[in-house]
Amino acid sequence: MAKKKGNTNGQIAGNKRAYHDYFIEEKIEAGISLHGWEVKSLRDGRGQLSEAYVYIRDGEVYLIGSHIPPLNSASTHVYADDTRTRKLLLHRKEIDRLMGAVDQKGYTLVPLSLYWKRGLVKVEIGLAKGKKAHDKRATLKERDWNREKQRILRHDNR
Repeated sequence: MAKKKGNTNGQIAGNKRAYHDYFIEEKIEAGISLHGWEVKSLRDGRGQLSEAYVYIRDGEVYLIGSHIPPLNSASTHVYADDTRTRKLLLHRKEIDRLMGAVDQKGYTLVPLSLYWKRGLVKVEIGLAKGKKAHDKRATLKERDWNREKQRILRHDNR
């Protein structure tokens, strides 16, 4: 039996930078419209969200800037645009609620992860507010302190 590439928990790609740059208020799961060669490439564990962002235009939600490189064996007959704009699939009520939050309250939509769920590719997007420089420093300081606390507790338990 062939060994699967990628993560075993179903995650294809993550966006760690989003947690560093934004306060994530809410997480929403969305489907994504993909071509066949993109799905094959994602099955091989390829895909990247580091430069991606989510944009709402004309009542529809799009993922812009995500990078899915084509497989040489699977996409020989197709022109593959690996950073094309991909449509996200959400219910109308969810789109309206997100549009209201983005327009009125100053929130941003950020892609957090790309993963498999029951054979389908899903995108987790976050409703987020941007962090200032002092917020980022405070987050780093808190993370270092938590790491130091764990180290002290482990040392005391010996």
